[in-house]
Amino acid sequence: MFPIIDRCSEEPIRRQIYHQLRAQILSGELEQGTPLSSTRQLASDLGVSRSTVVEAYDMLLAEGFLESKQGSQTVVAQGVAMQPAIEQAKVSEREPNKPILADLTTGRPDLSSFPRAKWNRLLLQAAQSLSIEDYGYTSPQGYLPLRAEIASWLSRSRGVSVSAENIFITAGATHALRILADLLCGNGGRVILEDPCHKGLYDTLFACNCEIVPVPADQHGMMTDQLTGDERAQMVYVTPSHQFPLGGILPASRRAELIRYAREQEIYIVEDDYDSEFRYTGSPISPLVSMDANRVIYVGTFSKTLFPALRIGYAVLPKELQSRWRYLRMHNDVQNPIVDQAALAMFLNTRGFDRHIRTMKNHYAKRRQILVDALKKQFGESCEIFGDSSGLHLAVRISGASFEDDFQPFCRDRGIIVKTMESHSIRKGTHKDQLVLGYGHLDDSNIQSGVKLIKEAIREYQICLV
Repeated sequence: MFPIIDRCSEEPIRRQIYHQLRAQILSGELEQGTPLSSTRQLASDLGVSRSTVVEAYDMLLAEGFLESKQGSQTVVAQGVAMQPAIEQAKVSEREPNKPILADLTTGRPDLSSFPRAKWNRLLLQAAQSLSIEDYGYTSPQGYLPLRAEIASWLSRSRGVSVSAENIFITAGATHALRILADLLCGNGGRVILEDPCHKGLYDTLFACNCEIVPVPADQHGMMTDQLTGDERAQMVYVTPSHQFPLGGILPASRRAELIRYAREQEIYIVEDDYDSEFRYTGSPISPLVSMDANRVIYVGTFSKTLFPALRIGYAVLPKELQSRWRYLRMHNDVQNPIVDQAALAMFLNTRGFDRHIRTMKNHYAKRRQILVDALKKQFGESCEIFGDSSGLHLAVRISGASFEDDFQPFCRDRGIIVKTMESHSIRKGTHKDQLVLGYGHLDDSNIQSGVKLIKEAIREYQICLV
């Protein structure tokens, strides 16, 4: 079968001939040993120049799809045909996905309030200010001016004294966790996790071949009295300043108990400071790392505070882990994009970041209160809201409800995206009456209409269960 030439395509004709002949060879349509038309004949049949066909044949010869000997025809090479892909069974026509009427996904910031014009100016300034050496391979630890600005930010916002030398730039909190899983657990090590926890975090550790040891969490965070010393873990992961998803603050007594446990077991605590910049009553909670910088690895990210596409986070590491971290990062992806790092350093240095945090705290505090009021209006005394007044989500218990595995798809079929607490639970069955509702990305009307739709979905769901 001759190739079909599309003269309106931007793909060069020689490439069109090459791709179509290669596809016929791989599928077995052109069998091994089959002679091809001469370049002169094919060029005449296609109405193209002979040199175009010669280039297409030369590419196929160079890659081993064709064989040619002096004085003989060019033929299809031996052993290059592939088994044709099994045709998938036709899926019966289904009703198209219904439009999303309410999306209460957690962890999504309000992108419409991000100062894009300011950020774009910083990107330009950063690109112009960097030296030519900065555009080459740099330290896997990250851009030094950014590390210095992060150290300054932690000091003025958290009261944590840390040197830029102990800060390591990452492509977000998840990236930091992957490196730490390799660094501390190797292949098949054990990690102690709060239960419930962030499902994405659990999946990340599972993908790293870590064995998960769940420890129950209540409204005050990880129940440290459940740690026995028999866990044989290499790492503990906690969100002490705003536990995800329950939202509690780990009390001082549990913090002390957790640090004593890490010291006794000679393991490290990974502290994820999950969206705790946005605390609406009082000052931000002091991080766990301020109690023991030798046993606690502090992880932060700018994805929730600025925008998710900015893949910049950081880890504060004890000195004994730094050399191994550099090695792993060097053989992973080396470094973050330099212009983004430089722009973020400028944003921090000019206090643009501080002003943005203050602005967003006011926005999110109002939205949280609107969500609380809407829940009280729709559910009255049958709902209980718990967790600290902070972050981009809240947890709510609906008295008498039981959200089974099919509740989330049940809601999705009605255009509602919502997460149950059970979907974040490792050991199932304890939190069936609870939902996790995100509000950071929603405006007032979306929040109110979303809660109303959830109430209607719960009513329908309960009827279906009867």
